[in-house]
Amino acid sequence: MLSNSDYHKSIEFLKQCSSPEGFLASAQDISNYQRVWARDGVICGLAALASGDEELIETFRKTLKILANNQHQNGTIPSNVSVNQEEIGVSYGGLAGRVDAVTWFVIGVCQYAYYKKDITFVAKYHKEIKKCLKLLDAWEFNNRHLIYVPLSGNWADEYITDGYVLYDQLLRIWALKSYNHFANDNSISKKIEAIISQVVINFTPNSTGEKYHERAYAEATIQNFMPCSFSPAGYKSQFDAFANSLAVILNVGPDEFQNSIINYSEAIKNATQLKLIPAFWPPIQDTDMDWNLLKNNCKYEFRNYPNEFHNGGSWPMVNGFYGLALLKLGKKEEAQQILESINKANAMEDYGFYENFNTQTAQPNGVKFCAWSGAAAIILHQSCTTNFKFLV
Repeated sequence: MLSNSDYHKSIEFLKQCSSPEGFLASAQDISNYQRVWARDGVICGLAALASGDEELIETFRKTLKILANNQHQNGTIPSNVSVNQEEIGVSYGGLAGRVDAVTWFVIGVCQYAYYKKDITFVAKYHKEIKKCLKLLDAWEFNNRHLIYVPLSGNWADEYITDGYVLYDQLLRIWALKSYNHFANDNSISKKIEAIISQVVINFTPNSTGEKYHERAYAEATIQNFMPCSFSPAGYKSQFDAFANSLAVILNVGPDEFQNSIINYSEAIKNATQLKLIPAFWPPIQDTDMDWNLLKNNCKYEFRNYPNEFHNGGSWPMVNGFYGLALLKLGKKEEAQQILESINKANAMEDYGFYENFNTQTAQPNGVKFCAWSGAAAIILHQSCTTNFKFLV
């Protein structure tokens, strides 16, 4: 049975993460998290829309405003903006820029406008959105419809994905579809079709069509899910739960293959302590070829030990989107089970709302009072109980 008590705890917590400038990444006073982040802020904003809480929805509007006001002249959206005058104001990324800040911003503006039934809100940010879309086109580099993402270029900023990263292609599809709901532009429709076609050709098994990297595709042995990324050096074959969930939510790939994604995901989930799906699977071990790449991809401290953080750790935020994928395929009971697991994880240590958990031991990791952990519970609760749906 779904808990209204847990839901209200999550709502209360998201209000604690609100500031006059927008959603903060954490209610805890940690400098790098006491900022308005693009991806965190938009995901919290989606939770605000799902909740129908006008106070939270207004915080979402402020989040979008501060991101737009600090867009770089070349089109990049800030990774995060400081609300503390004593710190550096705007960051567009650390060791690399954050590609997903751009797509999340476009998604956020359009989802807000869709909820409010207010096309003028999209018109208000038309100039900023156009800059975003033009920049995404430029990031293709070879003009073949898939954007090229640097190592450390998205939310999994200390993981090994680079090149043609699945997650970022799918976010771009969502951003374009969301914007085209209002623009109704045939050229954008054709672009969406072209991107989807390239994702299917290069990330699904037994696909027809010219591959980016034919030899590497043949060696990747793609079967039950889409691999996390590929580059001129070949495929990274780990399962990316966030990306594969987006593929199902956006209906990318054959129906039978989407079901195989869910079946694979459920098998992994059922083998974990918290009954949550890991962000990436399987974990990279210190004997694996990619270990050195993983070990060196951190600016401060190393956090990607096996079964933790991006390297096989379980994130409530990721599981919120996995729950939406389950609902998309009519698997409501399984989605409710995921919600119960998210609530159980969020409630640890007197509702600590931890960032992620060790998949093997269920011990909390990362930052406490992490905003998007609460947001995941809100999004999935409302989707399960009120049939709330985003624009996809």
